[in-house]
Amino acid sequence: MAQTTETVTLKETNVCKLAGTLVSTGDAAPEVVVVKSEDLSEVTVGGAKDKAQLVIAVPSLDTPVCAMETTKFNNQAAAIDGLEVTVVSMDLPFAAKRFCSTEGIENLTVGSDFRNKDFAEAYGVLIADGPLAGVTARAIFVIGKDGKVAYKQLVPEITAEPNYDEALEAAKAAV
Repeated sequence: MAQTTETVTLKETNVCKLAGTLVSTGDAAPEVVVVKSEDLSEVTVGGAKDKAQLVIAVPSLDTPVCAMETTKFNNQAAAIDGLEVTVVSMDLPFAAKRFCSTEGIENLTVGSDFRNKDFAEAYGVLIADGPLAGVTARAIFVIGKDGKVAYKQLVPEITAEPNYDEALEAAKAAV
């Protein structure tokens, strides 16, 4: 793993650098604790587990694209047996809980990285500059039961949706 030199764009005109350690396919997925929105308990993402993991990083649930993405994964990824699905953002857990309640998000875990940005830095998806500095870029990681990153998708344009089909196929293959 190396210090990231990746960038993403915001509305195609603002180039934003990412900070942290870039995680690549084949790397050991760092174990990081995030705060669950439903009850403020901690949950660990990454590392080896008895299930494959689909970890979805979004800038903020309070945006149309992030809301749509979370809803789609709530509906589609939950149908994959043997898959643990977690959406991670910098949103406060209270706001995330309200979002889940309003949008009917019940089939996945929503976690917040607000305390110390450990997830964003460990996975290399922390936006370091520009208007959205301090939040996560839009990215998807599939982690096999062995704790290795089986798939990574960094969405180059923050306001664009990810490739759902590709991510879900990778998740199915990891199970």
